[in-house]
Amino acid sequence: MIKNNPHKQFIYWLLTGCFLIYVMVVVGCITRLTHSGLSITDWSVMGTMPPLSTESWNEHFSKYQESPEFRIINSTMTLDEFKNIFWWEWSHRMIGRMIGLIFFAGFLYFLARKKLTKPLLIKCIILLCVGALQGAVGWWMVASGLVKDPHVSHFRLATHLMTAFTAFAFSFWFALEHIFENDLHYKTPNEGHKLYKVSVVAFCAVIFQVIYGAFVAGLKAGTYCPTWPKMCDEWYPGEIIHKTDSFIQNFTAEGAGVQFVHRTFAWVVVIFIVYIWVRSNKLKISTWQHKGITWLVYLTTTQIMLGIFTLLYKVPVILGVLHQSVAFFLFAVFLYVLFHFRVKRTAQTN
Repeated sequence: MIKNNPHKQFIYWLLTGCFLIYVMVVVGCITRLTHSGLSITDWSVMGTMPPLSTESWNEHFSKYQESPEFRIINSTMTLDEFKNIFWWEWSHRMIGRMIGLIFFAGFLYFLARKKLTKPLLIKCIILLCVGALQGAVGWWMVASGLVKDPHVSHFRLATHLMTAFTAFAFSFWFALEHIFENDLHYKTPNEGHKLYKVSVVAFCAVIFQVIYGAFVAGLKAGTYCPTWPKMCDEWYPGEIIHKTDSFIQNFTAEGAGVQFVHRTFAWVVVIFIVYIWVRSNKLKISTWQHKGITWLVYLTTTQIMLGIFTLLYKVPVILGVLHQSVAFFLFAVFLYVLFHFRVKRTAQTN
């Protein structure tokens, strides 16, 4: 589909960006789980160039020693320990800047070669704007942890994660438009469009679940009640959930309440996936649509299992990374399914 595609350069450019966004999300997850996100306190040249000498390392460490995180939490940290957290945050930032460079360089290349039609030009501008927003939100998030309380806002963390997912969504969707523009399976009349609306709702449920996953990470709520299927030996541990008089705060800003929503709403996603899968077996759908639904079932099953083990083992780095990675793939496959289910101008079977 890509080899003989007249837009293959454009497609490879977009897919390269998609892959790097995934890598950035994974490294960002590791950065969060290793508590490395506040190790670099500025975004100047000092935050770009890695330390190349003992003097440079001491300078970076001195900057970190001025931060609230060092004074309140890591006051006994040595230079060698600092290096461990520094490299994760530095790598995360560099991958983000590499993505920006690749997207901008690709845009200039296609613009200079006059390969951008007006619709493609608009799409490229959207990608560049979303990329710029991602960088701005990243600093906005880090800044929240450089004040009195050395913890980044979980709301800003969720916003940062979702801007990355949004950048991926635009890139992946634009790539799909070019990959399948002449595909026979894609144009063959079928009944897949009947699953489009419920798939949109299910996709929104996945997004909600991803956002709450970021809340769990930001509040370190994964360490609350590491038991399953009950939470602290209760189906609804109201005593630890209702810590304040505010219903909204209990379920958006308190660890126990946030974990309860995340672990409970997962089953809402499961119900949607099962419904889509069962109904698809009664409809005439294309090969691509069938493959997409099959992967939704596989990934959802894997994600539930990973979520349970991540909770039971109190969020070890490897399980935390796998859990977020599968969430990313589930998000991607849902985009793929929505792309193939959306209403087309070609004939449809009613």
